[in-house]
Amino acid sequence: MESNMIGWFEIPVMDMDRARKFYETVFDIKIEVENFHGLKMGLFPFAEGKQGASGALVSHPDFYRPSESEGPLLYFSSRDVKEQVDKIEAAGGKVLQPKKMISEDVGYMALFVDTEGNRLALHSRQ
Repeated sequence: MESNMIGWFEIPVMDMDRARKFYETVFDIKIEVENFHGLKMGLFPFAEGKQGASGALVSHPDFYRPSESEGPLLYFSSRDVKEQVDKIEAAGGKVLQPKKMISEDVGYMALFVDTEGNRLALHSRQ
């Protein structure tokens, strides 16, 4: 294999402005929104040559629907899961599982629901 299995991700949203504000607040980042022929994409920052994939918030009524219980579970990498967990509810999301040790070898995780109703996760080594 020449690269990691995941090269891009897309998170469905119903309200791009609300979703962008949530992710910018929780992760202290800037998301640029583009319109590609009716498909709105809020592009997460991309660090060329760094580990991990980038992706986008996506909004299109025919193809993307948020889900709190179905579909793949995306884990965001974090320095310390607690940093983001502490911001989620104030930003309009809901914490489903606070910071919890998976194992000493793997690290920690947390589950949350964003402002659009998507179930997502966080992972950190500490």
